[in-house]
Amino acid sequence: MGGDRPTWEAFWGAFELFRDPILCALAAGVVLGFLSVYVVSRRMVFVSAAITQAAGLGVAASFFAGLKLGVTFDPILGAAAAALLATLLFTADPARLRLTRDSLLGLVFAVCGGAAVLLASRVTQEQNEIQNIIFGSAVVVRPFDLQAVAAVGGSVLLVHVWWFRGLTFASFDAAVARVQGLPTRLLVAVVFLTIGLMVGVSARALGALPVFALSTLPATGALLLARRRLWLTFLVAALLGGVAGVGGYMFAFFLEFPVGASQTVVAAGVVVVAFVVRLARR
Repeated sequence: MGGDRPTWEAFWGAFELFRDPILCALAAGVVLGFLSVYVVSRRMVFVSAAITQAAGLGVAASFFAGLKLGVTFDPILGAAAAALLATLLFTADPARLRLTRDSLLGLVFAVCGGAAVLLASRVTQEQNEIQNIIFGSAVVVRPFDLQAVAAVGGSVLLVHVWWFRGLTFASFDAAVARVQGLPTRLLVAVVFLTIGLMVGVSARALGALPVFALSTLPATGALLLARRRLWLTFLVAALLGGVAGVGGYMFAFFLEFPVGASQTVVAAGVVVVAFVVRLARR
């Protein structure tokens, strides 16, 4: 942008260009922030990392299929399908395959990451877009991506609010939930599948790196600020996710940094602020 820094006048003058990316970052940040409480509390951080890698593979596969095989479908569908497939693997009992959960996570993460790079190397026309999706560069978001993130995010939030007590009970105290007669395996599978679906559609719009950050870091900040009440922890995590998504975009615009990396750094900064507030309160 030359030697001059962007100004508020320039931002509002071109707001129609930035509106969809900001709304998409807000929707994805809120929903992923909400889901991050499950990810962090159940120690599933690397599950989120593996799912985001699978979503990146789905995007690369969609471009490869379109250019090399003549089979055309939207990359967001490829990302969602690959993320859901990886999620289904994690809902299974790895002991039946004589594997530990950590080894299964490592396998999925390595295979998806390596396969995405291999496919991308064969699709030179879309190299930049694939790299942007993997590392995050949501400068411009397609209307279809915004609609998909909003629709999936709204549906996921509706399910989680509607079944809040059952989903949290089965996730955080499965033994007691099973004694109470709750369908624990079904409820836990719903948690996994909603995380996988939201990560898949968000990775196509925002990039895998910021999606991983938004699905883990907001819960860390929320647990520092509102650990005693579960519903408040989810609410604070959703708010922090929205702040990180939108704040990261603004940070990138005014300081001229890459968007995905900015959203990741702002999400980490939110955790630092929460930690300072926690210390001040103590």
